[in-house]
Amino acid sequence: MSSQISCNRAYLRYDLCTINGPTVLDPTTSTFFTMGPSNAVHMEKIKPNPRKYEDYIMAQIKEVSITSRPKSPPCTIQHNAPAIVFSGGGYTGNFFHAFNDGFIPLFITVNSVFPDHDFIMVVSEAQDWWVTKYADLLKVFSKHPIVALGKDNATHCFPSATLGLISHGFMIIDQTLIPSSKTFLHFRGLLDKAYGRSSPVYTPPDHRSSRDRPHLVLISRGNDVARRIINQDQAIQVMKDVGFDVTVFVPTQETPLHESYPLMDSSHVMVGVHGAALTHALFLRPGSVFMQVVPIGVDWAADAFYARIAKGLNLEYIEYKIGVEESSLVDKYGKDNLLLKDPYALQKKGWPTEIMDIYLKQQNIKLDLVRFRKSLEVAYWMAHKFMHKEG
Repeated sequence: MSSQISCNRAYLRYDLCTINGPTVLDPTTSTFFTMGPSNAVHMEKIKPNPRKYEDYIMAQIKEVSITSRPKSPPCTIQHNAPAIVFSGGGYTGNFFHAFNDGFIPLFITVNSVFPDHDFIMVVSEAQDWWVTKYADLLKVFSKHPIVALGKDNATHCFPSATLGLISHGFMIIDQTLIPSSKTFLHFRGLLDKAYGRSSPVYTPPDHRSSRDRPHLVLISRGNDVARRIINQDQAIQVMKDVGFDVTVFVPTQETPLHESYPLMDSSHVMVGVHGAALTHALFLRPGSVFMQVVPIGVDWAADAFYARIAKGLNLEYIEYKIGVEESSLVDKYGKDNLLLKDPYALQKKGWPTEIMDIYLKQQNIKLDLVRFRKSLEVAYWMAHKFMHKEG
């Protein structure tokens, strides 16, 4: 019966194990046992997180075991649906990673392994805040409550189990790799079911736009973090002068998604500096406008993380790449320093932490308002067109 257990460890980003037959879970030890007679002991271990390539974070992910020992523990709770097992640990405290490493791979895996079938989520390292924040989204994925490893004493029996999450890469849903050909638009449909107008938790946004002025949401990074817009007040005035009604949104880890989703879903434009909060672009309506302000030295991440959302959701995408004189790094390092003059040269062999920290943690932005206004005027034209088409 050990052939019931199979693991594919050939992928760069993830391992995937399956138990092709009845299995019983002991959540106190995070161990799945095959059920039925077995002449040999077969043991596998997996860290069900799709950042396999990153040693630092994987060292913090707890292992889940699979075994075909001759005797399995008795079954307390019998389930008729299979289990899908993944980790709620790692970087999931970061809004970008919660989706990039969690919900998007979960969506891919569900639609690859259990298309249109019932399943139960078994989650390792399911922190209370995570379960609370994403409760409505989890309910849309599955009608069953999650089984939290380490927080449940009862044994659970499943007809089969899949351990691990499939990832297609940073913010990618490749429909050619999914049997049901699901796309980012289908994923957004799932989000809309959880938080949109027809959901039980829908909260109408408190802004009121005029009929002729598109609504722009500015994602603000606040005053205590890097990559903030130093002249934000002046930039907001320019936005208003161009013709936008402006809402400044400062998201935190505590911001409920049933508040942030309607805000984005009802807007015509979202503008923000590169950072995790731009993951809110997932909440924009297809056809609306997304402007990413790209600091010096983060071009590749801007493209790999957020430009891909824009492409996947058919958003009108504008990239405002700041100039050297708009970066606060010029005051510290000088405009002729390689950090500013040729960031690509420093990143040819990767993105070392010491360089990454300069660009992400030391840099603020003072927008060239004349140049920035030109991009806003393009955004206004796109938004006005979208507003008259979609409302």
